[in-house]
Amino acid sequence: MARSIFLSLYLAWSARGARAFAERKLSERVAAGKEDPARLNERRGIASRPRPEGPLIWFHAASVGESVAILELVRRVLEERDDAHVLVTTGTVTSAEIMTDRLPGRAIHHFAPLDAKTFVTAFLDHWRPDMAIWTESELWPTLVVETSARDIPMLLLNARMSKASHDRWRFARGVVRNLLERFDMALVQDELTQSYLRQLGMPADRMQVLGTLKEGAAALPCDEDERAEYAKSLAGRPVWLAASTHEGEEKLVLQAHRLAMRASPRLLLILVPRHPERGDEIATLLQEDGWRFTRRSAREGLKDDAQIYLADTMGEMGLWYRLAPISFVGGSLVAIGGHNPFEPAALGSAILHGPYVTNFVDIYQRLTQAEAARLAASPEKLSGHVVDLLSPETAAGMAAAAWGVISEGADVTDRALSLIMDTLDEAEIRALRAEVS
Repeated sequence: MARSIFLSLYLAWSARGARAFAERKLSERVAAGKEDPARLNERRGIASRPRPEGPLIWFHAASVGESVAILELVRRVLEERDDAHVLVTTGTVTSAEIMTDRLPGRAIHHFAPLDAKTFVTAFLDHWRPDMAIWTESELWPTLVVETSARDIPMLLLNARMSKASHDRWRFARGVVRNLLERFDMALVQDELTQSYLRQLGMPADRMQVLGTLKEGAAALPCDEDERAEYAKSLAGRPVWLAASTHEGEEKLVLQAHRLAMRASPRLLLILVPRHPERGDEIATLLQEDGWRFTRRSAREGLKDDAQIYLADTMGEMGLWYRLAPISFVGGSLVAIGGHNPFEPAALGSAILHGPYVTNFVDIYQRLTQAEAARLAASPEKLSGHVVDLLSPETAAGMAAAAWGVISEGADVTDRALSLIMDTLDEAEIRALRAEVS
């Protein structure tokens, strides 16, 4: 396989100079609270536990969204092969916390090694995966090349590429072509991603348009006792949710909430920032604007006179989506690209979103066509939709339509599982033949 000059230069740097650079980055990230100091060696490829016996299937997921999307698939893989283990690597502290809590038995979380050759080879020498599965589109060159060099079967799963990502990769077309050609198969979320990957060099006969794994994912969990307690506190009070909001977006949501309260004075907004560490910043904004609110991170409950509940914690979206019949999915009133609408759809919540949904264009088109989601391009439009959906019949109709859309994609996980099992079987057959010969 011909290698681009830029990839050769990167790999040479990875082998010689990247370690010192990586150590500096680790120090900076520790100081910024972006690494777990107790598990820092994992970022250097040094495992904190032994490799289990038997087949080991390695999933690499960049962060929270990607790792949560594969949870149901991981569970199914382990049900299918009771002699196998799964290794999940991610790169963020938050995703590590969620995976530690939610991975099933025989599944291990490990921080992904930084892309320096000495770290990558230490990681691969220890874990010796029988197959490697990358999710979405995070391709670190050294990790991909070194895995391929060991003849480990490689799949690209749930692949998604935005126009912005495609445009960035175009300037390193030789690099990305060399990386993509190393994958045995890619299961892509939509035809747009397929087109982008083909333009960047992924062989057409190694791609299938499958849809998104998030369609086949199990509904987000929650503590049922806590849900019942919160539902009792609401006591029939109207409520809507602003989920995964970003900087600049909360002000727009608050404008919408103030307008909606003119029609429904007791209306409660549950506000869930995408990054809980912004809780203090948002609390200050609420105080300055004169809102009455309580705060989840302060262990405050729902007070009857509160207009807003600031849910500045992580990993509890299953609770908030169950409580709110109306959900605005954030990252869409500002130019972030939107977040996963299948989570509220799976839990019976009507879906609202802003105009910036480039991360999920295909999904939102399907939801809109089914009248399962509504676009709100301004606070005024958002407020109008919220007020309209306070009618239980209207909200329930949208929620039922959304459920219908995600049910259509329920076979996505089945088809991904079939590919993984077939690939693992073929790898084991090749290994047996090698031993015999």
